[in-house]
This record gives sequence, C-alpha cells and structure tokens, in this order.
Amino acid sequence: MRLLLSLGLLAALALPALAETQVPGSRAEITLSFAPLVKSSAPAVVNIYASKVVAARRNPFADDPFFSQFFNFGPATPRVQNSLGSGVILREDGIVVSNYHVVGDADEIRVALADRREFGAKVILADEAADLAVLKLDGAKDLPALTFADSDKAAVGDLVLAIGNPFGVGQTVTSGIVSGLARAGASLGRGTGYFIQTDAAINPGNSGGALVDMSGALLGINTSILSRSGGSMGIGFAIPSNLVAQYVAQAEAGATEIARPWAGIEVQPVDADMAEAMGMGGPRGVAVTHVHPESPFAAAGLKAGDVLTEIGGQPVEGPQELAYRFAVHALGDKVPVVFWQGGERREGEVTLIAAPGGDATKPVTMGPGSIFEGLAIADLNPALIDKLGLPLSSGGVAVTGVAGYARQTGLQPGDILTGLNGQPVRSAGDFAQVVAEGARGWDLDLIRDGQRATARLPGG
Repeated sequence: MRLLLSLGLLAALALPALAETQVPGSRAEITLSFAPLVKSSAPAVVNIYASKVVAARRNPFADDPFFSQFFNFGPATPRVQNSLGSGVILREDGIVVSNYHVVGDADEIRVALADRREFGAKVILADEAADLAVLKLDGAKDLPALTFADSDKAAVGDLVLAIGNPFGVGQTVTSGIVSGLARAGASLGRGTGYFIQTDAAINPGNSGGALVDMSGALLGINTSILSRSGGSMGIGFAIPSNLVAQYVAQAEAGATEIARPWAGIEVQPVDADMAEAMGMGGPRGVAVTHVHPESPFAAAGLKAGDVLTEIGGQPVEGPQELAYRFAVHALGDKVPVVFWQGGERREGEVTLIAAPGGDATKPVTMGPGSIFEGLAIADLNPALIDKLGLPLSSGGVAVTGVAGYARQTGLQPGDILTGLNGQPVRSAGDFAQVVAEGARGWDLDLIRDGQRATARLPGG
C-alpha cells in the first residue's frame, strides 16, 4: 500500500511539468502556421512565361517528284512553343534566377510578380549543364528579394517550403523537410548535378521556384523530380543556394559565360578495400586516378593513388561533389584540401584556376578539295578537353564542328582524330598537311566515346 501511494504521489508531482510541455501556452502556439514566413517570402517568387519559335518539320514527301504532281505541300510554317515555370528575385533591381530548361532557349520572356505586375526579361547568363539561368527584368526597381541561405549548413530533417506555380494554377506553397543532401547522378533528372533532396511537393511549373528555409532565406532552386506519373511522389531536387550565389555574382560582374575553376584530376569513389589499404579506417573521399601536370592539385602535392577527402572544409564523396565544391568558389580563391598519401593524412591548399589553353583553342577549318571541306578541328589542350568532357589523358586533335561537304564523313563534335592514312595526327597542322597531299581514299583513325575505330572514306 505504501508503495502504491508513493507511485501515485510521484505521478501527481510530475503532472504539472508534463502538462506544461504538452499543452500550448499561448494563442500563437495554438494557431502555429507558416503564414508569416510565406507572407515574407512568396512575393519574391515569380511566374515565368517563355516562348520560342520552332521550325516546323517539312513534309517528307514534299521533295518527291511523284507526290509533288498531285499535292501542293507548301512551305513549312514555324510554330510558337510556350513554356511555363517559376523564378526567384534575388536583387531589388530585377535580378531573377530560374532553370535553364525554362528560359534558356526562349525568344521572348515575360515575368509576372505576385502583385500582378509584369516585366519583360532577358537572359544575361545561362548554363545548360547546371540548369541555371540568370535574368534581368526590364525597368524593374524596388522589388521584393530573397537573401541566400548557406546550403552547406542544411541538415536532413530541416523544415523547408517550396514555392512556385505548379501546372499553371497560380502561386502555390508546399511544406516538407530536407530528405537528403549531396544527391548526384544522371538518374536524378536533368544533367549530373549536385542537389538537395526534399519531400515538399514539386510539380511541373515549380521548376525555377524557391526552396526556402525557416528564416525565409533561399536554400535552393527547385529543378527536377523523380516520378512515374509526372506528378510529385515526394522526391524532388533543388540546386543548392551556394552554387546559385556564385552564378549571380558572375552575372552581376558582367560575365557572359560561366567561368568554372578547373580541377585537372580524375577520381572515383573509395571502397572498403581501398580504405583499408590506405589505413583510413573506413571508406570516404575519392581516389585520384589521374592528375594533369598543370592541375592545381599537382601543385598542392597530390598524386595518382592518393585519396581526397575534403575541399574547403567540406567532405567530397564523388566526382559530382568534387565539381560542385570547385564551382561554388571563384577563380583565384585559395581553398584548403585534405588528402591521404602513403597512409598518412595530409593538408594542402589549391589555387583555383581556369583550364589552361582557353585562348589558344582556335579551330582550323578544312578548305575545298576533299571530303573534309567544312570540318573544324583543334589541338587538344586542357580547356578544350574540359569543354568537350573528354578524359584528361586525351591526345590528338578534336573535331569541334562539322559543316558542308564534311557532313558526309559521319564525324561528330567531340571525336578525337589520331591518324590519317597511316600517319599519326598530333596537331591540326598534321591533319591539314596530309589532306593537302591528296589521296584516292582516306583511312581515318579516331576515338569516339572512348572506343577506337577506323573510318574508310572516299577521296573526293
């Protein structure tokens, strides 16, 4: 009996404390709402209406002599293709960020604000690989604008809001959490970028809209979803705000093309066996498989076989994350790195540079007199290798353009030419010299998508 009374007394003493933690203590707590956050953030999210003129496909029978006797096909009529998306105002004077796939190829862009004002806009900086575009609104001033959050401080479980214009129904707000970080890979949608994952509902039309944190700052630009039906299934992806901030900074500085720092290394993820052999205690980081002699990592002391674990105090777990960690910095920045070499942890510093040789990448176009007329080729250097996405060890001459008579060769931009009629091709000059000598036919050695091949071409 005494024991039962003691337990009852303890329960009674604990009840007030329990009630204080579970029962709302004010009307504000009872009516907990995202409304104040939406009120401050939503005006900076805009609707974007883009249109472009698309050439109509010509009727395949239009040039046939037989059918032309009976039908008047007429000229192909161009059509206007419209697209709908969202954007985020980031400066009061009308700097807006959206997705490249919303506005990148548009001929005309109209931007509608939440208060029903409309502005014409033009793209001032765009990057298809990152699926980002920076726009400037015509004659805009004193607009509501969002500030940037630090996307590196985001954590799985953080509350977020997605704001956009799904399916063209009007501005809509959905809530969710950060479901994952450092998501990368082509399976995530457009490109092979580096994303924040969220379960906040994102649907067609949300592209280019804002993912905001609980302080109302921009955490990311909503860009893609994984879906079997085309609608939201709770797996959406946003481009981190730190990368967006770098693009805006370059646009405001007057850049017309994105300047990306060049790593000059090739890497692969570290597995358990590799980590054990390196004495690391567990798999993390990326193993360096190739280092270009001009790479800033070479200057910092890294060699093939080392394991890179951190850049700028942030972990690196894959090739896309390496590219992202570089992209959020500006050229000339000095960034600390951590790597494992010879079983020991080492620290260094890399100075971010552009890929060397950019000014020297001048294509040579083949003139008349052979089947190669109209073929544009250039000597491979780090800048061209980076632009074409080729392996760092690539050598020879790259095809940069195919026009005119050269279309009959079947060559494509990105092909690497290594030999012609049994003679090695080490420069555009070597290729042009062999072509100038003439031949009844051509045996062309090339590399396409990593595969070696030989093409036999007529001499005309």
